[in-house]
Amino acid sequence: MRSKPVILVALLLAAFLVNLDTTMVNVALPALVRELGATTTQLQWVVDAYNLVFAALLLTFGSLSDRFGRKRMLLAGLVVFGAASLAGGFCTTPAQLIAARAVMGLGAAMTFPATLSLISNVFTERRERARAIGLWGATAGVAIATGPIAGGWLLEHYSWAAIFIAMAPVAAAAAVFVALVVPASKDPGAAAVDVPGLVLSSAAMALLVFTIIEAPAYGWSSGRSVAGFAASAVLLAAFIVWERRAAHPMLEVRLFANMRFSAASGVVTVAFFTLFGFIFLITLYFQFVRGYSPLSTGVRLLPVAVSVGIGSVAGTQLAVRAGTKLIVTTGLVAMAAFYGWAAATISATLAYGIIAAQMVLYGLGLGLSSAPATESIMGAIPRAKAGVGSAINDSTRLVGGTLGVAVIGSVYASVYASRLSAAMPAAVPAPVAAIAHQSIGAAYAAAGQLAALGHPALGQALQHASTNAFLRGLTIGALVAGGVAAAGAVLAALFLPAQPSTSTAYQAEPAGQAHDSQTRTRPSTTATGPRPEIGRPE
Repeated sequence: MRSKPVILVALLLAAFLVNLDTTMVNVALPALVRELGATTTQLQWVVDAYNLVFAALLLTFGSLSDRFGRKRMLLAGLVVFGAASLAGGFCTTPAQLIAARAVMGLGAAMTFPATLSLISNVFTERRERARAIGLWGATAGVAIATGPIAGGWLLEHYSWAAIFIAMAPVAAAAAVFVALVVPASKDPGAAAVDVPGLVLSSAAMALLVFTIIEAPAYGWSSGRSVAGFAASAVLLAAFIVWERRAAHPMLEVRLFANMRFSAASGVVTVAFFTLFGFIFLITLYFQFVRGYSPLSTGVRLLPVAVSVGIGSVAGTQLAVRAGTKLIVTTGLVAMAAFYGWAAATISATLAYGIIAAQMVLYGLGLGLSSAPATESIMGAIPRAKAGVGSAINDSTRLVGGTLGVAVIGSVYASVYASRLSAAMPAAVPAPVAAIAHQSIGAAYAAAGQLAALGHPALGQALQHASTNAFLRGLTIGALVAGGVAAAGAVLAALFLPAQPSTSTAYQAEPAGQAHDSQTRTRPSTTATGPRPEIGRPE
């Protein structure tokens, strides 16, 4: 008989691996410049090739996993992810590494939706499903926050290649674990593959994420960016029209009329907008202003990891008892309060104890908002369509995170450049000033060069000006993130239902069942369909 806790551990390990990669690779970027001669653009695509393919194919593989089997898709994804990560460790050029990262994104798109959809099919009673999804959310938060720790340790003891090679045996272990303990599951009533729907959804997501990634470089109001967003909207509209008319759509678009699904999706987008914006800002602050190493930076992010885990587990349980609306809104208010507190107190010498307390507030807010919202999303759909539902949840996370880095990064960069121009010492040569405007890291390097050339006072003045400009950019970026979180809290309070409705038409449709040689179903009166009994032979 299969143990549900053991099944959950296997699925959480797979989810942890994918989430870990999203932040662990970032600490290797300086080493790639030194050892592979990567340019700034190439560094950007080492990160973004993964995110772009991941986002573009999430809905596709979520749908295909419902049809062909979620366990099969999960295993295939782990194999692809592990093999591509191993290959990345042996790359000798930036172009090769970018290609490996794209294939890793393919593996992640196959893996990640299957973990959550399998959880929804194994844990069928709401309270136990909420607990499992809370742990799933906690795993994601912990992995994102601990990625820099693992990456920093590997960099200090080995090389950048170790970051990629190390993930291969973890992926292999996860695949073996899944193969042994996780039951097979798929939609028993799946029709023919909706090829036009798959193509349109992939194209819309790919173009949207690509445009968001490129917008800071070309300008949000540039013709290129506007055209990209417009084309994404056209593709999305075409997808919706097709899905409404298709005999066997990959996604029932009327599902978005259910506020428990659509409002919760908006909450997840807001939560990860602020999360990736926070990681972006605090990493720059720790490494440049405070001078911490990558490993030391990662260790100092532990308060976020721990509090996200606590908030995620507690949040889903509290949502079952007190209502999703109250808990999610409370979480978003806590996140907004964190950004307001950070904006009011940030300085180059702020005590780490205060920063840690701020991070605990933020982590609890993230856990209380995102995990119950995810439980709301998965509880609003039939379990037979859990792969598609999971993919939508994952897509909102990825789009929100990508948008957060792009928007907050753009705000920060704009404020930093303007403030530095106003405070730039007049004696700084124009070429040095131009370098300093690129980033705070470049400004510190330029200040060091001035000091080395016999102008220590001028170098110190440049460093002081760039530090103040950075802190001002960080403050404004924090206020933007806090404003987004506050707006999300208002929307959650207005539109997110407190408890699931049992009369929603989409929920009332037959949900199908989980299949496997060791799974049997029995009738259930719940609105979410038959309840699978794990571990009982047919």
